[in-house]
Amino acid sequence: MSELASSPDSAVSTPTKMRPGDLDELRAAILDTSGPVGISGAGTAADWAGPLGAVETVLDTTALTGVITHNPGDMTVSVRAGTPLRALVEELSSHGQHVSLDAARIADGATVGGLLATGDAGPSALVYGTLRDLVIGTTLVLADGTIAHNGGHVIKNVAGFDLAKLMHGSYGTLAVVAEVVLRLHPVPKATATLALDCPLDEAPDHAARVLGGPFEPVALEWVDGTLLVRIEGTEAALDARAARVAEALDTDERHFRRTGSDDGAARQGWGAHDAAVRGAPGSAVLRIGALPSRLPALIGSLPGVTAVTAGLGTGVATVSLDPAGVAEAHALVHAAGGTSVVRSRPAGSDVPAWGPPPSAVAVLRSVKNVFDPQGRFGPGRFDPWM
Repeated sequence: MSELASSPDSAVSTPTKMRPGDLDELRAAILDTSGPVGISGAGTAADWAGPLGAVETVLDTTALTGVITHNPGDMTVSVRAGTPLRALVEELSSHGQHVSLDAARIADGATVGGLLATGDAGPSALVYGTLRDLVIGTTLVLADGTIAHNGGHVIKNVAGFDLAKLMHGSYGTLAVVAEVVLRLHPVPKATATLALDCPLDEAPDHAARVLGGPFEPVALEWVDGTLLVRIEGTEAALDARAARVAEALDTDERHFRRTGSDDGAARQGWGAHDAAVRGAPGSAVLRIGALPSRLPALIGSLPGVTAVTAGLGTGVATVSLDPAGVAEAHALVHAAGGTSVVRSRPAGSDVPAWGPPPSAVAVLRSVKNVFDPQGRFGPGRFDPWM
C-alpha cells in the first residue's frame, strides 16, 4: 500500500486513510475493510452533493495515476482514475489530441475518476457531451472486492451492462473507479469566443439564431449579462465564421471580443463563467438541469440569485444564491421538471443537497442494492433519497 494512516484508538472518529497505488492494492484495501467507506480524489468537489457521513475508511485514489495505453490512431486512451485531467491533456497535446471536457475545476487538479463520479462538465458539452459520452470503458472495484471491466478501446460497444454511464454522477456510492478509457478529439486549429452583452430574457432569441444556423458553435453560455459563443475552425476560416455569427445576431462585429488560437487565449472571456461556477464566498452554488426552453424563466424565479451561468443549448445552469433560499430553489426546479444539486455551501451550512426525489428514485435504490447491498460506499451522499 502506498500510504496507510490510521488512528490507534478505534473510538476516535478520524477514519483510516488508505492510498493504494495500483489495482491490486485497491482491491486489497477494500477487502481489508468491512465498514463504511468514503472515496476521495483531489478533493476539488468534496462539498458537492450530500456531505459524506461517518466512515471508517477513506480510499484516496490520487496514487492511481498515469496513462496505461494511448492509441493515437483510434483516438482513445486508457488512464488510471486518479490522474489529473489537466496532466493527461498536457501529455496528449504532443499528438494533437485532447479530452474534449472543459469543466472549471480541471484547472484545480480534478482527477478523471472524480470528474466522472461527480458528473461534472463544461460549456463544450453542447457539442462533445459530458464524460458520460466520452468514457467508453471502465475498470471498477465493487464493495465485495469484485473487479468489473466494461468496454474498452472501441467506440461502438453495445454488449453488456454500461457501467461507465452508471458511474457518471454516482458520487462514489456504487463502486471505486480504478481505470477509465476515453475517446479523444483533435485539438482545434483555432478557437474564437464572441461576446454579446444582453439580459437573460433576450438571450434565448440570440441563442436560437446561432443554434439554428450553419455556425456549429462549440459552446453557448449566458454568464451574468453576457452571451458567450465559442467556435472552432482553421486559422484561415475563423474570422469569416465569426463575422457570419455576428451578422446572424444583427450586431456590429466590433461589439464582440475574439480570442486567438492558443489555449490561453481561447479561455479569454470564459473566466467569468468559471468564477460563476465556483460561486461567491458565503453563497451556496446550485447546479440545475432543465429543458433549455424553460431555463431562463426558471432561473428568474429563483430566490436570492447573485451569479448565473446558463447553457442555453444544454439546459444546464449554475447559480449562486443565498443559502436560505436553497430549499425553495430545489422545489421550484422540481416543479419545472428539472433536477438540482448543491455544488458548494458555506462552511457549517446545512442546506439540503437535493430537492424532492425524482420519479426514478426507486431505480436508483435498486441499482445501489445490486452494487453495494451493505451500503458501504459513500454514505450520506444522496441523503435523503437513499
